[in-house]
Amino acid sequence: MLYDLLYKTTLTRIDPELIHDVCLRAIRTTSRVPILRDVVRQAWGRRPAFPVPSSGQGGPLARPVPGLLGLAAGMDKDGEAIEGLDMLGFGFIEVGTVTARGQEGNEPPRMWRHPQMRAIRNRMGFNNAGADEAAESLRRLRSTVRGRSIVVGANIGKTKTTPLEGAVEDYRYSASRVARWADYLVVNVSSPNTPGLRSLQSVEALRPILAAVRQAGDAAAGRRVPLLVKIAPDLADEDIDAVADLVLEMGLEGVVATNTTIDHDLGEGGLSGSPLLPRALEVVRRLRRRLGEGPIIIGVGGISSIMDAELMLDAGADLLQAYSAFVYNGPAWPGRINRALSLLRPAR
Repeated sequence: MLYDLLYKTTLTRIDPELIHDVCLRAIRTTSRVPILRDVVRQAWGRRPAFPVPSSGQGGPLARPVPGLLGLAAGMDKDGEAIEGLDMLGFGFIEVGTVTARGQEGNEPPRMWRHPQMRAIRNRMGFNNAGADEAAESLRRLRSTVRGRSIVVGANIGKTKTTPLEGAVEDYRYSASRVARWADYLVVNVSSPNTPGLRSLQSVEALRPILAAVRQAGDAAAGRRVPLLVKIAPDLADEDIDAVADLVLEMGLEGVVATNTTIDHDLGEGGLSGSPLLPRALEVVRRLRRRLGEGPIIIGVGGISSIMDAELMLDAGADLLQAYSAFVYNGPAWPGRINRALSLLRPAR
């Protein structure tokens, strides 16, 4: 209730990208103060007593996670606040989207709130410091016992200035830099905010990218790094089937479903949040039918309550991610959801 009051009276009056940056810095700073960090974790970020297998239906990530709900890519693009986000109760953190070279992203304004819909619209354009900086952040994280305990995924995308014909090498470079420090990799070909990117979801374009990322990531890490692909909710059903078939053909660990949608009339950019839930559930159900019980599905899109989480799990998701609901519901929300899910869905 206090956060809801703060959000309505203060946070909504501040530019959404500015308040995003301020809050992320506050989370990062809090996690670096030992006593304060412990108080916050006990107050908000307590998670289930036992880890959750990351393979409810099938293919595992690198290791069990301490909660079914993780943070979707897009919030911590450079991996700077991972310990703080873990402190708040997320079961796993996905950083990025990371590109081979650093880039500023699209011109502002590029983020908008739609509180009446509990939604966020953005056209950020993969603003990040680049794969080298992300790798260094992850290396520092893994240099500590606490940092090594956190399950972290790295989401990689194409640099805006790289032509489509150079996409394979662009993805290959990013994978070679971050894979050593990541528990899993996600190939993002579904953001609507990089020109031409979604065309890479076609099987013909996607296959060589995934093959390059698999080879480069495994070679850099000296192990098999779980590899997933993130798809858009706007794909036609037959294209979803084609991606699922490619996942099976190439032996990928799974799919992240879904990214933001352009199926709206609110202006430019992709929409996330509550309006996305019905289509995200449809996509997850279709993927599960097509994939069978092997590959993992991370369900994301519109999850804002325990009921939403249960619907996504019933649709066939193994793990969950959220972003917009974290913004609207506040810092206590991820821990609360994970504790509730552990009671409803005990470890199998």
